[in-house]
Amino acid sequence: MSETNRKKIYEGKAKILYKGPKPSTIIQYYKDDATAFNNKKRSTIDGKGALNNRISAFLMEKINSLGITTHFIKRLNMREQLVHYVDIIPVEVVVRNFAAGSICKRLNIKEGENLPKSIVEYYYKSDELGDPLVAEDHIIAFGWANLQELDELHNLSLRINDFLLGIFSSVGIKLVDFKLEFGRLNSADCTEIVLADELSPDNFRLWDNKTNKKLDKDRFRLDLGNTIDAYREVAERLGIL
Repeated sequence: MSETNRKKIYEGKAKILYKGPKPSTIIQYYKDDATAFNNKKRSTIDGKGALNNRISAFLMEKINSLGITTHFIKRLNMREQLVHYVDIIPVEVVVRNFAAGSICKRLNIKEGENLPKSIVEYYYKSDELGDPLVAEDHIIAFGWANLQELDELHNLSLRINDFLLGIFSSVGIKLVDFKLEFGRLNSADCTEIVLADELSPDNFRLWDNKTNKKLDKDRFRLDLGNTIDAYREVAERLGIL
């Protein structure tokens, strides 16, 4: 499908969504745009989109094989995936294994500290509000998800975390924390909660196991440099380049 005859549905900070070949599908295009601090910091990192496409496709396929349904169908080319159309739940789920980012400031915890257990947090998806931290009661009260769906988000997130901890540990990478998004996949028979969006160094914190070298978007956020080299290193360690 050429760029001229496809219909753009939505353009976000890192991806563009186009109408797919069937009404129930979407083509997800990965851009090279990089943003941080709720879009206040912006740049372009050549090759980032292609690497994120490959890394996310690889991890989504692995999670599908676990029996956890995702929106992912297949990788189409260097920058595009075919995915199921889903109604995105407006809640970002963050799973934390080690202290980093906002939790260090909120709770005065030293960066890198091993948390006593994996912690699941919820953030309301709103760039205008800065994606605020919310409680389970907020999610239910405002109808973003019901109690059963919230339980499913929590349980799926921890299952995915356990799996990804093993994947990254096997290649010498510490999974510090990461963000997940979920959506409702509607069919004639039922509505299913599925993993959506992407799984890449854009929404993971990944550190080298021995040196704690950052291999994720923090290199861009914190002006550490060599961002694309870090993403490429993740892909190479996973064996997908």
